[in-house]
This record gives sequence, structure tokens and C-alpha cells, in this order.
Amino acid sequence: MNTRPNIVCKHLSHLTSPNYLTLSFQTLTNPNPISNKIISTKFLVHKNSEITKNGRNGNLREVESIFNQLPTKNIISWTAMLTAYAENNEITKARRLFDEMPQRNTATWNAMITAYIRTIPERNVVTYAVMITGFVGVGMLNEAETIYYEMPVIGRDPVVSNAMINGYLKLGELEHAVFVFDSMVERNVVSWSSVLDGYCKNGKVSEAEILFQKMPEKNVVSWTTMISGYMKSGQWAKGFELFSKMKRDELVEVNSTTMAVMLETCASLGRFKEGIQIHGLVFSMGFEFDVYLGNSIINMYCRVARMDDARNVFDMMNKKDVVSWNSLITGFVQNGETKKACAYFGKMPSKDVVSWTNMIAAFSNQGRMEDSLRLFNEMPKKDGIAWTAIISGFVGNGKFEEAFQMFIQMSREAIKPNSHTMSSVLCASSGLASLNQGEQIHANVVKMNMESELSIQNSLIAMYSKCGDVNTAYKIFSSIRTPDLLSFNSMITSFAQHEEGCEPNEITFLGVLSACVHVGLVNEGWNYFRSMSYMHHIQPGPDHYACMVDLLARSGLFIKALDLIQSMPMKPHSGIWGALLSASRTHMNVDIAELSARHLIELEPDNATPYVVLSNIYSVVGLQEDEKELRLIKNQKGVKKSPGCSWIT
Repeated sequence: MNTRPNIVCKHLSHLTSPNYLTLSFQTLTNPNPISNKIISTKFLVHKNSEITKNGRNGNLREVESIFNQLPTKNIISWTAMLTAYAENNEITKARRLFDEMPQRNTATWNAMITAYIRTIPERNVVTYAVMITGFVGVGMLNEAETIYYEMPVIGRDPVVSNAMINGYLKLGELEHAVFVFDSMVERNVVSWSSVLDGYCKNGKVSEAEILFQKMPEKNVVSWTTMISGYMKSGQWAKGFELFSKMKRDELVEVNSTTMAVMLETCASLGRFKEGIQIHGLVFSMGFEFDVYLGNSIINMYCRVARMDDARNVFDMMNKKDVVSWNSLITGFVQNGETKKACAYFGKMPSKDVVSWTNMIAAFSNQGRMEDSLRLFNEMPKKDGIAWTAIISGFVGNGKFEEAFQMFIQMSREAIKPNSHTMSSVLCASSGLASLNQGEQIHANVVKMNMESELSIQNSLIAMYSKCGDVNTAYKIFSSIRTPDLLSFNSMITSFAQHEEGCEPNEITFLGVLSACVHVGLVNEGWNYFRSMSYMHHIQPGPDHYACMVDLLARSGLFIKALDLIQSMPMKPHSGIWGALLSASRTHMNVDIAELSARHLIELEPDNATPYVVLSNIYSVVGLQEDEKELRLIKNQKGVKKSPGCSWIT
């Protein structure tokens, strides 16, 4: 029996029922908000396109009419309108609109700059400098470069060339900046200081030192930059010496930035006595009311565990900002004085995310996760750092399930996790030995394009290792471009825990020693080097010795480095002497440099690098006659610079 007609009749009766008609009417009069949003977005895209099209055709009246009638405008609408004015030389209207914009992006700035450029009747040095500075400021370096090289050479220096140098340095293109600098006919102190800063920030302290010596004029920025360069490269003795010379010779007036650099160095190196002296200088030079320096002094005392001194400085400050409070509270937290941290936290006139996060970390470090969670829930506004702090707290206290629950809650509230968050969650997977959960987190890491971050890769190695999947752990390890010591430690621990025939070999240890060199871990390097033979029955090769010589020499332990070379069962190759020469350049040790260069010249007589490095050292330490003699010998032998030499780092 066919029942289809009855079903059709039933549906027809439903469609004609009063309830259905009422619902249909409500749908028409109150449309779905999501559908409405889609229609609104499409409408706005269409209108923005019309603004752009009419602007290019010169129909400004039509453009203005469309723009003014838009019920809602996004940044694309504003930029399209601005571009239309710019393309039609309406600079006044363009600037008025630019000032009225609720927000701006790079495209907006580009449009405004373009508008100004179009109205310049005749370009001169000032207009070129303004255009290049403007393009550099918004990251349009290609456009700045084009204008720079179309500009007449006369008039480029120093202002316009300085703008280009700063643009290149902002993007990390040191070589291009140096090229412009070397091409300049006229330089001022800004030119020299900019390149000096570029060398220091890129770790080329030896080159910075040579440049600093050659500077015809130095200001406080130049001196502070060189001092900071020494300090950040670990050459604190040279940094203190240069600061003393700056102060003693009174060549320039020391400012608050110089003092802050010195205080930061004392804090990071734990140099308490020198820190007290710098503190005294701050007062004697009239900087005692500088809030920035006051915060630096508090931070210095906190990091050398002198909390009474830090609190005294804090109490004496006439003006305090939120950084002052946070610095002191952080000091109490780091030194285990949670009660005092809580007391000052309660007194704070205003708190920011850092304040709350510090206290969450303080309670977590003491295992007081209930207090951490209570404080976290009281936070008026939580960012990714605060979420990461509470998740890390649970992980650090072995509460892995709770860590996962917080991570799920974080995802529900649409807070974007960072690499530290994901590393913590991976640690939770390791703690639970839950390969399934770990693989899910790994998938999320890939979706968020974090899989190439070293901290994530190290956490993945540890997670897969602890979950018993050594092969996947090793695949991740092999994919790391520049493994650090933690990477090697995790992998070696994995090999030791799981007997699957994946014992570390010569290449593994070469990587471990290389990591120790770059991190500067002398004791750890020695331990790994010695364990090769007595634990793993692997005889160190020439490259392993080269790494150890490099590690010792970089740390200034030249006697130990030479003893190790003499103990080698094989003849040292050029890499070993090259590492020693490179370190002697860093520490300006002339005797070691001459010894290393002599051996290198014997091994590679056609290589100019030992001549060049030793000449530079002679120049820096003031041995000009030796420098001239060495360059003469090099020229007489016809030795040319080898671009392929790699043993000097």
C-alpha cells in the first residue's frame, strides 16, 4: 500500500498551520544574526571595492557619497577612502581623514606617505630625508632603498644615509648597513654610533671595538653602547674598565642609561660590591629621583638576594610606578619570602597582569596551588601569560590532570596559548606518560606553527621519550636545526632509559659538545667529554678536542686549553688552532694569538685569516709597528683572503 500521499498531506497541513506561519514571519522580521553578519560583511566588501574603483577613476563625489552612507566602516573602508584622496592629490582631505581614523595599520601609513610624496613639486635633501625616514618607519625598506639610490650622491650624507643605516639595522641587515656606512663621504657621531650598536647587537664585539677606537668623536651613546656590548658578550672586565675610563677622563657626561647598563650587569653577574659603588654614584651624580634608575637599583639588590637593601631603596623613592612595586615583589618571590610579597601586593595602589602573575608563581613555587587558583580566579583580566603561569604551577606540582583541565578551559575562553603554554602541557603529558594526549597536543602545535620553536621541540623529545616512543623522539631531535644542551641531554637520557640499540655515537657527542660551547657550560662539557671513553667506550676524535679547546678558550681558560692540546693523541688540525685564535681575539690575548697564528700559518700557508685576525689584535692593543710588519709579510708572500675559511666564529 502506498503511504506517500498521506505523508505529503501531513507536511502540507504543517506548512499551512498558524504556528508555522508565525515562525516564518518571525524568521523574516528577525533574521538569524549569523546570516545577517555574513550579508553585512559581503555588503561592506562590495562597497569598499566601489570606493577603490571610483577613486581610481577620479569620481571623488561618488566615493565620498558611498563612504559617508556606510552604516559601519572597517579599517579597509577608511584606507580605501584615504587612498582615493591620495590618488587625486587631495592632500588636505587625506590628512583630515587620517587624523579622524579610529585605528591605523601599515597600509594606512603607506597611503598617507604616498599622498605627501605625490604633492612634492621639487625634491631636495630635506624631502628625500623625510620620505626615506617615513618609509623606514613603516617598514617599507624597499621603497626607501629605491628613493635613496635615485637621490643625487651629493646631499645624501649624513642625514639621509643615517636613515638608511637605521632602517637596515631595524631589519637585522647589518651587512647592508655597513655597506652604506663605508660608502659615506661625510659621517657624524650618529653614523658611527648606529653601526657600533649594530655590531654589538649582532654579537660582533671585536668589530665594534675596532670601530669604537677609530671614532673621531664619541658621545654618551657611543660609550654606553660599547660598555653594553662588552657586558652582554660576557667581557665584564672590559666593560667595567671602559666605564671607569669614561668616568675618570670626564670625556662625556654619564647619563641614566649608562648607569642602568652598569646596574643590570652587576645584577646579572652577582657583583654586589660593584653594585653598591654604582648605587653610590647614582646618588652622587644627582640621579636619586630617577624612577627608572630606582627600579634598576631595586632589581639589582633583589638579584643578589639583598632584600633589606632593595626594600630600603623602595621606601626612599619619592615616586613609584607599577614597575617599582613589581620589582620588589618579584625579588621577595625569587628569594622565597612569600609573606612579604603578599604584604606588598596587598598595598599596591594599582596592579597589572605582572603583579598578579608574580603572586600566582609565588604560591605555586611553595606548592600552595589552592591559593594560586584562588588568586587566578580573582584576577580582573587574564592574558596568556597568567594562564600559562597557573598551568605551569599545576605541572610543577605534579598535578597533571588539573593542568589539562586548565588548558581546556583556556581554549574554551579563546585565549591563544604561547610556546611556554604548550611546553607545559607537553610536560603534563610526559608526567602522565599519556602518549595519546601528547600526540593530540603535538597536532595542535603543528596547527599553530610552533613545531620549529626549540622549547617546543625539546618538550616533544622529552614527552615521546618518557612515553616510550624513542624513534619519534629521535626523529624530532634530528629535525632541530640548532640543538641546545637540553636537546642533547633529553636525547641521551632517552637512549639510556630505553635499550633499543640507539646508543649515542661520535656525532651525538660532537653535537653535545658544540651545544656546550655555544651555551658556555665548561663543567658540563668536561663531563660529557670524559664520559665518552670511560662510559661509552668512544675515543674522542680531533673535532671533539676542537670543541673542548674552543669551550675552554672562550671562557679564558687558555692554560687548560693548551694542556689539552698537548695531551692529544693525534696532531692538532687547523680547527683547533683556529678556535684558540678566535678566543684570543675575544680576550685580546696577544701571546696566545701569536702562538695560534704561527701554527695556522704552518698548516695553511695560503690562508690570510690568521694574518688578518692577528693584525686586528695588534691594532686594538696599540702595537702599530707589529701590525705594519705583519701586513708587510702578508703582502710579500702574496697571501689573499680566503672567503671559505670557517674555523673563526
